[in-house]
Formats: sequence, structure tokens, C-alpha cells
Amino acid sequence: MSRVRSNEITWETFSEGLWKENPVFVMLLGMCPVLAVTNSALNALAMGLATAFVLLASSTLVSLLSQYIPKQVRIATYIVIIATFVTIVDYVIQAISLDLYNSLGAFIQLIVVNCMILGRAEAYASKHRPLKSIVNALGMSAGFTIALLCLGVVREILGAGSLFGFQLFSDNFQPWVVMVLPAGGFLVLGAWLLLFDWYNQRQQERLLKENEHAN
Repeated sequence: MSRVRSNEITWETFSEGLWKENPVFVMLLGMCPVLAVTNSALNALAMGLATAFVLLASSTLVSLLSQYIPKQVRIATYIVIIATFVTIVDYVIQAISLDLYNSLGAFIQLIVVNCMILGRAEAYASKHRPLKSIVNALGMSAGFTIALLCLGVVREILGAGSLFGFQLFSDNFQPWVVMVLPAGGFLVLGAWLLLFDWYNQRQQERLLKENEHAN
């Protein structure tokens, strides 16, 4: 299997996952956990950290072993590697907190089929050296976790009047129950996507104007 030998690490290696190729707001990957477990900030953070561990560990191992994996079975091998780390996360969360484990439900196991993780293994980790793959995986993990928190924080504040379980308002606050329901996930995700797209358009317009003035 051909492999890019360049090991040059730049800010772009890390930052592309935060903004330019954000897994949620740009690439729309991993929508099941994004919509299902972000009814609270704690659930969002836990899922983000669990996914980050799997992405970092699998990217590192794929990068180390890619030259030795036959091309015909590379996808199956990547899935086995990812499933191994997902099993570790599953048992760790279960041991730490049964309540959190029950809140996340089957979505912990579904990390195995998260397109972001398999996609990074195939498109990036298998073609770059370990250190560069780790830095890129860190950026992607941070982007995914931040996106989950963006939804979880908004939904918990509006839907329960709390943040990470701490009450923010008085007893007179009327929570928007829809925000902790599946419909609330779609509403908040749509709002964040609109905001993200609006900001990107503003940035592009600004760059166009700067280029026009420069010419």
C-alpha cells in the first residue's frame, strides 16, 4: 500500500478538524450520537471523550500497522481495531458510572460504525506516520467534542434549566421540554448549522473584498 512519507506537522494538521473539516458542522458525520445523546452537557462530553479515545487509539494503531495490512482486508482490519477500543471504552464507562452508561445506551457500541473514525483510518491514518496521525486525530476529536457540547449545553439549559446538573434558574423557570426530546436535537443542530454557514459566508465575502482591494 502506498503511503505518504511526509511527516511535516503544521497548525493546519490539527486545526482542520476544528473548523475547515469539522465532523459535525461541515462533514455531517456521526449524526446518531449528535442527535441522540446531546440532551445534556454531561452526556455530550462523555460521548465526545469516548469517541476521542477510540479515534486517537485506532488512528495510532492503523498508522503503525498500515504497511503490514493486506489491501484486500484493510477495511475489515480497521473495523476490528476500532471495535477493540470501543469495547474497552464500553467497559470503562460501565465501571465508572452505570447511570452514565445507561444514559448513553447503545450509542457507545455504535462508535464502531461512526463514519468519522473509519474515514480517518482509511483516508488519513493509513497514509501518514503515527505522530501526524495523532495530531490530526486530536483536532478531529476536539472538533467533534466541541460540536456535541454546543448542542448539549443549549439543550440542557433550555430544556432543564441546568448545566452539568447544576440548576441555573429559579423555580419559576419554565423549561422547554421539547429541547430534551429528539425534535429538540434537530432544532438546535439546524440552528448551529445555520450559524456556522452564515459565519463561513461572511468570511468568504471578507476575503473576496480583500482580494478586490489588493488587485
